[in-house]
Amino acid sequence: MIVTNQIKEGSRDMSKEKIADKLYIVLRISYILAFVLLFIPALNPGRISELIPQTASVFTCGTSYSALTENFARAFNRGWVGTLTLQMVFAGCLCIILGFVVAGAGGCMSLGTTKLKKIGMIPSMIGAVLAFAGCMMVNWAATDIKGTPKPDRIVPMEPKNLSFYIALCVVMLVLSIVILLCLPKVEKNEKCYIETKYQLFLLLLPFLALCIVFAYLPLLGWRYAFFDYKSGNTLSMENFVGLKWFAFLFQNEATRSDLVRVLRNTLAMSGLGLATSWCSMAFAIMLCEIKNLKFRRFVQTFTTIPNFISWVLVYAVAFAIFSTDGFVSSLLINAGVMEGGTNFLMDNSHMWIKMLAWGMWKGLGWNAIIYIAAISGIDQQLYEAASIDGAGRFQRMWNITVPSLIPTFMVLLIMAIAGILSNGMDQYLVFETPYNTDTITVLDLYVYKLGINGGKVPLATVVGMFKSVVSVILLFGANKISKAVRGESIM
Repeated sequence: MIVTNQIKEGSRDMSKEKIADKLYIVLRISYILAFVLLFIPALNPGRISELIPQTASVFTCGTSYSALTENFARAFNRGWVGTLTLQMVFAGCLCIILGFVVAGAGGCMSLGTTKLKKIGMIPSMIGAVLAFAGCMMVNWAATDIKGTPKPDRIVPMEPKNLSFYIALCVVMLVLSIVILLCLPKVEKNEKCYIETKYQLFLLLLPFLALCIVFAYLPLLGWRYAFFDYKSGNTLSMENFVGLKWFAFLFQNEATRSDLVRVLRNTLAMSGLGLATSWCSMAFAIMLCEIKNLKFRRFVQTFTTIPNFISWVLVYAVAFAIFSTDGFVSSLLINAGVMEGGTNFLMDNSHMWIKMLAWGMWKGLGWNAIIYIAAISGIDQQLYEAASIDGAGRFQRMWNITVPSLIPTFMVLLIMAIAGILSNGMDQYLVFETPYNTDTITVLDLYVYKLGINGGKVPLATVVGMFKSVVSVILLFGANKISKAVRGESIM
């Protein structure tokens, strides 16, 4: 009889555990959804007035009080809105953020043992309650702002998707309670730990979150390419034009010629960069061959520091050296080579080579760090065996070091090919002059000029989309070629 009861209890525990496992899937989806909602401005319940920026998300409203109230200075002074109202919005959004973060931490603990799962349900419930309290604060602020004596100036709004946030909090709370009740009893000697594979996943999770927030969410900006958007207006005020700007890019003769010129400069500079990409590897090899450790560290530090110098400061140094009154002109005048000063920075000749030289000076030491790390991982017994066989220093470098670095070089080469249209903007923006603009303007700088300087945001978005699509195609193409030729790939 006792055995039968134990079997029945065991079967009940197993069925409850299965229910808990299924509910965990829904709960984890809720955590992910809650995290994403924090960064979507269109779903921000904290926007209770049109004076709150349309681009403000829950995360913005809960972390930057100044961004929340930047348009309320006059309303505060005239008494149209009390500061307490906006403070409640700020506090409410902050509670929502903290609540979802705490709940998410509890969700991460659900990947551990039964004991850890039970402990994890406590912060999950606390987080849900905290986020719910934040929603109530936002709701109170929304109700209070409706009583403003100047509704035409304040333009109160119903909190968007507040009911969805509340429902999400309730679902997280209920699921946490049910799962806690369904989990089996914890054994006496059971410890709190998470399997290694899940530990690695959790370590990777912050990086994935950053990728989603800063790499994939901004892709929502692609929708500007399908509207007649003008700076300062809201997207909802503009007309949907479909593929108008895509056709304009290739049909307009002036735009087409500009794009050809810009692509020529971009591909030329990127091509020179690819052709000289081996220089970082060669520099790293030569650096590791220096036997004097102090001198090696000095050279490595000295060549790495330029990477951290702003391009604005680099241009200031270049101006001091190569301007009309600079060091080079003064030296040549004193030597009798020239009668008057020459501004070498204004010279349009050999511009691609000049930009390559400045880029190599700035990034050579930094790029070499990757190869130095790879060199340190080479088995030293290979060098010892080669020395015993009579191989000299250069023979060891050529037959051991270089082949060992080829996989690293190929990975970096594939990434460089994928980013062949992404030269950056800073370097070319500071060195650009009216005399060299035809040869120095690259694609990123062209997009900046179109969108920011020219106000053609839709057209700039189209060009940016074109660049992104081509880069992805190049990445997969280079990866496939590498796999076919070398049998190795990065994906």
